[in-house]
Amino acid sequence: MKILNLYFSSTGNTEKIARQITATAEGLGHQLDKVKIAGDQELDLLDYDFIFIGSGVYQWLPGKGLQEFIQKRLAHYASTGEINFASPRRQGKKAVVYCTYGGAHTGINEAIPAVKYMGQLFDHLGFEIVSEWYFIGQYPAEGRFKEYSTLGRLGDIQDRPNAADLKEVAARVTGVLRV
Repeated sequence: MKILNLYFSSTGNTEKIARQITATAEGLGHQLDKVKIAGDQELDLLDYDFIFIGSGVYQWLPGKGLQEFIQKRLAHYASTGEINFASPRRQGKKAVVYCTYGGAHTGINEAIPAVKYMGQLFDHLGFEIVSEWYFIGQYPAEGRFKEYSTLGRLGDIQDRPNAADLKEVAARVTGVLRV
């Protein structure tokens, strides 16, 4: 099985999750490509059987770099005829969509649109979305958002994702890859 771990991270929160996904998959004996979105990447997503895709949440959406990647890939696959009416499922193609979020104002509701946005590319390509994962991540420790990690709706989220979160990531990866 060919696996891709594709992610965007500007604060390091999503990168922690991505590293844990990679470590767990490799620990299970899988080989995978880990790609951090930075600039203009050309990837053939259809070369992969299983894709993990993740981002931090920025105003209810994935990071700008990942949004641009998704838009370009969507346009590419539409132009090559790979996106078809009713998005028929491609046998053996699966994806997990994940995010890290702070949710200072409304909690997880701020993260749901970002995950749905990322998942649509894969749903249109005929991948089965086997799971959506939401992990809490702290705001940058300095600057005007610092208090969002202590005073927001989620309470004190400093140092998240933490060891318990990463343990949960490992369990989830093990679950989806052993099915």
